[in-house]
Amino acid sequence: MITWQQLEKLDLKEYQDAADGWGKVSSRANAAKDRVDNEMLSKLRETQKGKTADAATGDLTRLSRNYQYIHTECGLIRTALNGLASELAAPQRKLMNALADVPKTFTVQPNGSVEYPVAPALITTPESGSGTAAPGAPIPLIPGKAEGGGDANKALAEQIAEDIATALREADEIDGRYAGALRKLKIPDGVKGLDITDAMFADAANDTRDLQKAAGKYAAESEIPKGKSPADKAKWWNELPQEKRDEYATLYPASIGALDGIPATVRDDANRMVLAETRAQTQLDLNAIGPEPEKYIKHPSHGRTYRNPAWTEWSEKRAPYLAKLTGMDAIQDRFDRTGRSDKPGERPLPEAYLLGFDTKGIGHAIVANGNPDTATHTSVYVPGTTSNLEGIGGDVKRMETLWRASDALAEGESVSTITWLGYDAPQSLVTDAPKSEYADDGGPKLNTFLGGLRSSHEGGQDHLTVTGHSYGSTVIGAAARQGTLPVDDIFVAGSPGMQVGTAAELDVPRGHVFAAEADSDPYLKGVHIPYVGDDKYGGINIPFVTSDPVPDLGGWKHAPVDLDIDILPAFIDGDGASIVKPQTPTNPDFGAEIVATDGSRGHSGYWDEGTESLNNQARVTVGKYDRVTHAD
Repeated sequence: MITWQQLEKLDLKEYQDAADGWGKVSSRANAAKDRVDNEMLSKLRETQKGKTADAATGDLTRLSRNYQYIHTECGLIRTALNGLASELAAPQRKLMNALADVPKTFTVQPNGSVEYPVAPALITTPESGSGTAAPGAPIPLIPGKAEGGGDANKALAEQIAEDIATALREADEIDGRYAGALRKLKIPDGVKGLDITDAMFADAANDTRDLQKAAGKYAAESEIPKGKSPADKAKWWNELPQEKRDEYATLYPASIGALDGIPATVRDDANRMVLAETRAQTQLDLNAIGPEPEKYIKHPSHGRTYRNPAWTEWSEKRAPYLAKLTGMDAIQDRFDRTGRSDKPGERPLPEAYLLGFDTKGIGHAIVANGNPDTATHTSVYVPGTTSNLEGIGGDVKRMETLWRASDALAEGESVSTITWLGYDAPQSLVTDAPKSEYADDGGPKLNTFLGGLRSSHEGGQDHLTVTGHSYGSTVIGAAARQGTLPVDDIFVAGSPGMQVGTAAELDVPRGHVFAAEADSDPYLKGVHIPYVGDDKYGGINIPFVTSDPVPDLGGWKHAPVDLDIDILPAFIDGDGASIVKPQTPTNPDFGAEIVATDGSRGHSGYWDEGTESLNNQARVTVGKYDRVTHAD
C-alpha cells in the first residue's frame, strides 16, 4: 500500500514524460506501418514479380504487422501512464491540503496518525480521575472512530488523519487499477524476436479491454458523442488535444472507427486495429474446433458408406468463422492491392481507407478507394440484397472499377469511391427483400454517414454522389423519406423502388436523379407471364422485356403505384386494360434521368467494364452531366 510520504513526493510529471515517450514510439510505428503498406509494398507489388518478390512481400507484410502491434501496445502504455498521472493528481492534492492544515505543534507519524498537544483547558492532574492523557502524548487516530471529546486540537488532528487516510485509500485504488493493466502490456514470455502471432494480436485486444476498465474514469467511453449529429461529433473531436485524440483512438478503436464526422485517416487507423485483432481471434476460434474428422464412414452393421455426422457437425461449427475470414481477407486483399494495376497502362489503385468494420450479425464494412476528406468527387455505393461481410469483396471491386472509370474522366481532380455496407441488408430474395424494414433501419444510418463525409471534408469543392444497386436504392429512398439526403447526385441501378413516388422527393435538384435498367435481352424480348385473376382478360400480364427483372418485380413492394389506362396490343388481347404501374425510378413518370446501359446484362452487370452503365456512373460521379447518355 502506498504511504503518505510516497504520495507526497510523487513526481507526476515523470509519468507524463514517460507517456510522451511511449506515445512517440506508437506514432512512429504507425507512420512506419503506413510507409510499408502504401509505399514499399505497393511499389514492390506494382513493379516486381517472381519468387524473390513474393518472399520480400511476405517479409514486409510481417513487418507491417509488427508495426501495427507496436503501435497498439505502446499507445496503450501511453494512455495508462497518462491516466495514472491524471487520476493520482486528485488524491495527491487532497494529501497536500491535509498536510498544509497541520499546525507546527502537531506531528504526522509515518503510519498517517497525528500527534497533537492536548488543549490547555483540558489539562488536569492525575488525581482528578478525568483520564485525560498528559500533554504531548502521541495519540494514534483511527479515522472515523474518535469522538473529539470537546478538545479542539483532538478534533483537528482527527480531521487531518481522516483526510490523509482518504487520500491514501484513493491513491491505492488508482495504483492497483493501473498496475494490473500495465503488468499485462508486454511481449508474452518465450517469444523470440518480434514475429507477431494471432495469439499476440488477440492478447492485444484483451489488453485494450483491461485498460478500458482501468482508465474508464480518465477517458470514459461515455464521453464519445455516439448519438449526436456528425457536426457535433466533428466538433467534439476537433476540440480535443492531439494527445487525447490518440488516447481515445487507442482505447476505444471500434467506437472511434465508427464515428461519422471525424477524419478518414483516424477512422482507418482505428478500424485496421480492430480488423487485425478480430481476424486473429477468429482464426484462433476456428483452430480451436479441431482437425477434420473422416467425411465418410462405413456403417458397422451393413457396411455401407455414409456421411459421418461428426464431420457434418465439424463443418457447421466452422462455417460462421470461415465466412468472417473470407470477408476480412477480402478487405485485406484490397489493402494489399494499393498501388497495383490489373492491366498494362492502367492507373494504380489509390490508398484504401477502412471507414467502418464489425462482425455483428451479417457483418459490416465501409471501404474507400482514395481519401474522401480530400477528394473533389466522392461516390458512395449502397449494395443490395444478399450483401454481407462474407461477400464484401465483390462490392469492393465494383467501386474499384468505378474509381478507375471516374478517375479517367476527372481531368486531374481527385476521386474517392466508397463501398458502404453500413446496414443490415436483406439476405433472402424471397423472404427478406420484399420487406421495407431493412431500408427503414438503414436509411438514417446512411444519412449519418453521408453527413459525416460533409463534416470531415477538408474544404474546397465537395461533390458527393450516392449510388444504390437493387435494394440499396430502396435504402437511399428511405434515407430521403426519413430525413434529408446531404448529396448532390443520386444514381440507382436495377431499382425495385425507392419508397417515394417521384424524383422530386429525393432532396436533390431536378435532373440530378439518374436511373439505370439493363438493356433488353433478345432472348427475353416479348416474353410475358400471366397474373391469374378474375377479370375477363384472365389477369394482368407482366411483361419481362429487360434482362434485369428486379425493377418489374420489386416495384410491387417498394414503389408507389399509379393507375393508368392504356392499350398494350403487344402484351394483351382486347381494346384496353387497367394497368397498375409501379413508380420505380425507370418509370418515365418518376422523373429521373433514365440513362443508357448498352452492354449491361442481368441484374449485376452495371459495373462491367466498357458498358454505358459504368460510363454514365463515372460521368455523374465527376459531374460531367453533358456527357451522360440516355436510354431510348
